[in-house]
Amino acid sequence: MTGKAHEANETTKRTPVANRKFKDTVFRMLFSDKEALLSLYNAINNSHYTDSGALEIVTLENAIYMGMKNDLAFILDMNLYLYEHQSTMNPNIPLRDLFYIAAEYQKLVDKKSLYSSALQKIPNPHFIVFYNGSTPIDDCYTSRLSDAFYHATDNPSLELIVTTFNVNAGHNTKLMSHCQILKEYSIYVAKVRSLAEQMPLDDAVQKAVTECIQENILADFLRNNQAEVIAMSIFEYDKVEEEKKLRKAEFDAGVEQGITLGQKQASTDTALRLLKTGKFDTKEIAELCNLPLEDVTALMK
Repeated sequence: MTGKAHEANETTKRTPVANRKFKDTVFRMLFSDKEALLSLYNAINNSHYTDSGALEIVTLENAIYMGMKNDLAFILDMNLYLYEHQSTMNPNIPLRDLFYIAAEYQKLVDKKSLYSSALQKIPNPHFIVFYNGSTPIDDCYTSRLSDAFYHATDNPSLELIVTTFNVNAGHNTKLMSHCQILKEYSIYVAKVRSLAEQMPLDDAVQKAVTECIQENILADFLRNNQAEVIAMSIFEYDKVEEEKKLRKAEFDAGVEQGITLGQKQASTDTALRLLKTGKFDTKEIAELCNLPLEDVTALMK
């Protein structure tokens, strides 16, 4: 990090930053802050909670299955919420959430008591996806684990229901009006997408950040976390493009392989873009892109 950015971070209270080695998204970074997360919760549930201290974040940082991670998990009023951010369509979210919720319950319950005569109570689960990809979808729709079963049934023995909200600019306007941070996030994403059609991606992201600060859109967050946001935004864009290519070229080879290769290529592409800006040293880029330092050094050559 540059001296100027370091000084700003030392003197300004910054939004809590999630663990970058898991390739955070700007969405996750924004809503890792309890006040912001509570605002999003209230908007989704039409509620009016004001005490962010009552919200317990229980995101499983180490819960990775085939390169996938849970974005945000929290408990409020004895309910357990799993929030996911998606920039590409993924019909396997209910199955992924099944793995996540199982891991959450394993962490939360006393395993010994599962063999006792007393009923082990657990928080009610809720599954939400926030989608901001370029493929058009409805403002809101539900998907079910049973959609993936080989044999359709009206009464499945196991079910999991996920609600997906389209958080692109211009969609779910009522929801956006109740969560200003989500609304401003959607504007930022729209700026990056629009500018990326007119100029190189790294220039587009930096211009979008500058314009948003000038227009007071996520201004404090962007000022305090500018380097991370730029790196994450570039990575997110690269990752989406690589996944599109790999899903088309390697469909028969399996989705898992395509995702793994896509993430690796996206990390390399992002590292190259950050090197070209001249604003990051190799150690910072290695950390931001989750690459070995020697790989980044090799890219410089």
